[in-house]
Amino acid sequence: MPSLWIDTAPVIPTDTFVPESSFDTVVVGAGLTGLVTAVLLARSGQRVAVLEARTVGAVTTGNTTAKVSLLQGSVVSGVAKHHNTGTATEYVNANRRGQDWLLQFCADAGVSYETRDAWTYAVSAQGAAAVVEERDACRAAGLPVQSSVETELPFPVEAALKLPDQAQFHPLEALGALAAELRQRSGVLVEGSRVTEVLHTGERVRVVTAAGDLDAGSVVLATGIPILDRGGYFAVVKPMRSYAAAFPITGPVPEDMYLSVDQPAKSLRTAEAGGTKYLLAGGNGHPVGRAAHTRDRLTGLSRWAQEHFSVEEARYQWSAQDYQPAAAVPYVGELPVLGRRIYAATGFNKWGMTNGVAAALSISSRILGRPDPAGGLFKARISVPDAVTTVKDNAEVGLQMVSGWAGGLARTTDAAPGEGLGVVVREGGSPVAVCTVNGVTTRRSAICPHLHGILTWNDAETSWDCPLHGSRFAASGELLEGPATRGLNPA
Repeated sequence: MPSLWIDTAPVIPTDTFVPESSFDTVVVGAGLTGLVTAVLLARSGQRVAVLEARTVGAVTTGNTTAKVSLLQGSVVSGVAKHHNTGTATEYVNANRRGQDWLLQFCADAGVSYETRDAWTYAVSAQGAAAVVEERDACRAAGLPVQSSVETELPFPVEAALKLPDQAQFHPLEALGALAAELRQRSGVLVEGSRVTEVLHTGERVRVVTAAGDLDAGSVVLATGIPILDRGGYFAVVKPMRSYAAAFPITGPVPEDMYLSVDQPAKSLRTAEAGGTKYLLAGGNGHPVGRAAHTRDRLTGLSRWAQEHFSVEEARYQWSAQDYQPAAAVPYVGELPVLGRRIYAATGFNKWGMTNGVAAALSISSRILGRPDPAGGLFKARISVPDAVTTVKDNAEVGLQMVSGWAGGLARTTDAAPGEGLGVVVREGGSPVAVCTVNGVTTRRSAICPHLHGILTWNDAETSWDCPLHGSRFAASGELLEGPATRGLNPA
């Protein structure tokens, strides 16, 4: 399911991988965080390489709703509750720096963006209470939000907040401009190069790929969730899957950007691509690998949009993966365990357009020996609420591990699943993932190569998803994303 952005992306020239090359910094991942980090370092004279396992923007950045907003649902009140008003203020300021840098870059590079008001709204009494909490937290943190129930939405709301003059854009156009500047500054951008390990070699770092190794002074893991387990991030972020669709517009629709606090959340914005104007609807999210019949989530989202707005049937449907941090703020900096000169950024909580750039500003400053513009915001801090969240989430992971293995060893069948379906069965005492896609039945090990969770079938995307830490695999067994660094074994 290619997104609107990926389907209408500009051509982005890349380079050839040359084994045993040496760089000041190697960035792993060619999304927004990775490319901004690379450009910032290249502007300071570093020789930089960016390695992307798939194609530029293929994962999170290419599947986002691409709102460049400081009003982020109920995030600011969540940060304040986890920490305090001071931390919430630091979070807002870091995101504001990220927003300012990105929009200035777009203006300088000729990448168009649209200024829009951002709205957080509620349609229930419980949601209205959350909106009031967010209003108070935002104002305390310096965001001039306005309360109103007069919106463009075609249904009544119980409460709403507005933050004027936010932005929306085509994220792949921005990545194209970043990639162009990187290469103009002698940087290297390589697609189809999956990093499997990063090793210390004295005062340098070795980057291991299937095509050969690279030498680096520093390494930045900008891969959504870091691929190195020794950072421990898989235990403190929760992988979340959400859905989106783009509908050609046939009449008046809301022009501003909207996000509900009621669950499952609903997101709205407009976009224009290829001469057609679309309404983008997103939401209906769930933890990765822990929802049955995911196709129903996408169908429900489309039904909701068509019931409420003047739109045709969806022309594009896709999904995205984001990581919810236990600390309520992103994890950015050197790996906490054996991580000297290895940096990571994760836990953007669905707001990577500003958080990702804020992380890039922080990491590039640290690598260059400059003061961190985020101050003390991006630290590995665990408060009491963080610890409770971590224990709860990992208890859920443990339950998924046990139930997955029990289910995989309890069922056996010789019959192939129907078209578009997948099932985990027992063959020879081991759980096997069997699916049929485009008339081809495939059998692969149902054991995730990351930490041995049992996979579940995602019928919306015909993929195998791990309910433990969010690794995902194509029907063929090819790795799509997540902390895993290789595909599924043969059955």
